[in-house]
Amino acid sequence: MKTMSNRMFMLSALLLGSTTTAFAEAAAPLPDKGDTAWMLAATVLVIFMSLPGLALFYGGLVRTKNMLSVLTQVFVIFCTIAILWVVYGYSLAFTAGGSLNDFIGGLSKAFLSGVTPDAVTETFSKGVVIPEMLFMVFQLTFAAITVALTVGGFAERIKFSALLVFAVLWFTFSYLPLAHMVWYWGGPSAYGDPAGFIFGKGALDFAGGTVVHINAAMGALMGAIVLGKRIGYGKESLAPHSLTMTMIGACMLWVGWFGFNAGSNLEATGTAVLAMVNTVVAAAAATLSWMVAEWLLKGKPSLLGAVSGAVAGLVAVTPACGFVGPMGAIVLGLLAGALCLWGVTGLKRMLGVDDSLDVFGVHGVGGILGALGTGVLAAPALGGTGVFDYAAGKVAEYSIAGQVASQAWGVGVTILWSGMVSFALFKLIDMAMGLRVTEEAERTGLDTATHGERAYNL
Repeated sequence: MKTMSNRMFMLSALLLGSTTTAFAEAAAPLPDKGDTAWMLAATVLVIFMSLPGLALFYGGLVRTKNMLSVLTQVFVIFCTIAILWVVYGYSLAFTAGGSLNDFIGGLSKAFLSGVTPDAVTETFSKGVVIPEMLFMVFQLTFAAITVALTVGGFAERIKFSALLVFAVLWFTFSYLPLAHMVWYWGGPSAYGDPAGFIFGKGALDFAGGTVVHINAAMGALMGAIVLGKRIGYGKESLAPHSLTMTMIGACMLWVGWFGFNAGSNLEATGTAVLAMVNTVVAAAAATLSWMVAEWLLKGKPSLLGAVSGAVAGLVAVTPACGFVGPMGAIVLGLLAGALCLWGVTGLKRMLGVDDSLDVFGVHGVGGILGALGTGVLAAPALGGTGVFDYAAGKVAEYSIAGQVASQAWGVGVTILWSGMVSFALFKLIDMAMGLRVTEEAERTGLDTATHGERAYNL
């Protein structure tokens, strides 16, 4: 009898343990296949932005003798950053950093330690998760295109070896700290835990106005300043060799930008749809705005102006795409088209810098406009979504003045951090190995002088 009692007790305990385990497993959130599928697609779209989108967009803007060099630079930078991201970049950007957490993460996930196919990370909704490895590779694409964007500021005159050294160092000391400062937080279930410095200031950046665009623009601007102007700048024609290629690249960028903006929602929900709609209308409005302004000023509407306007609108709506309504996105686009036209003409003349492909005039000016404009247009009274208060479980009271002040923190810190780091790195590399190719190589063209090939053999 006692033996039977013990057996029944053991069986009951076993059944109870199994039930408890089953309940625990049932309670643990699992990734939704729809969210996972969407994020896989969004990741591929952002890769498409860089390869071949950005490469062709930039390549068409340089002279024939430098086309292949720009394609090579963008392609190799993407590959380099992809490796660095999985080795240490993801960990430094998206883990807790102890006493330095305001500015940089730690190395607990270096070499993707613990980032297995079964590991998950929370999205912006409590209890909703996606595979962490998917989040990691999605963010990899952002890092890669940001570093590649800087190439436009000093195209046609930089040593390939110096560029690669700069890419590695700038990724480490400019991109990673800013990605951590802007985007690292505990997640909705751990809201209030230590977060990055700019996130803690309440700044909104849905898809990278500060981290990507202003950051890259400052890197490009500092490079243009330190390297100096191209031979013949202001005296010879440095016109784009193929606006056809530039237009094709711009269209690829626009398509890829849907992954960039809508993918940053991390879920296949209405907010992702909102970001997608805003990505369409902001770029369209900026295209028309730039074209009309140029038509009035110069007497003719140009294709280069139209595609530049589209990119300006995409840049401006990037930080705002999940926070503003479609009418707000159109306003941002209209402002971006006209303001960025001034950025690549009037402002460029004021600065006296040979920013080869107008990275600062478009990405810097557009990024600043978008970041500050988010603070205004995200207001629910103006059709925006406001800011969700995870502690209260509802949208918080919105102050335009207060949010613009938070946005200014993000803009200011990004300009100062990226500007100082970029300038210092260019100076150090110049002293150590030299930044600029020889005059002969520059006149010959980097395609043959650096790579021993030509983009075209006609």
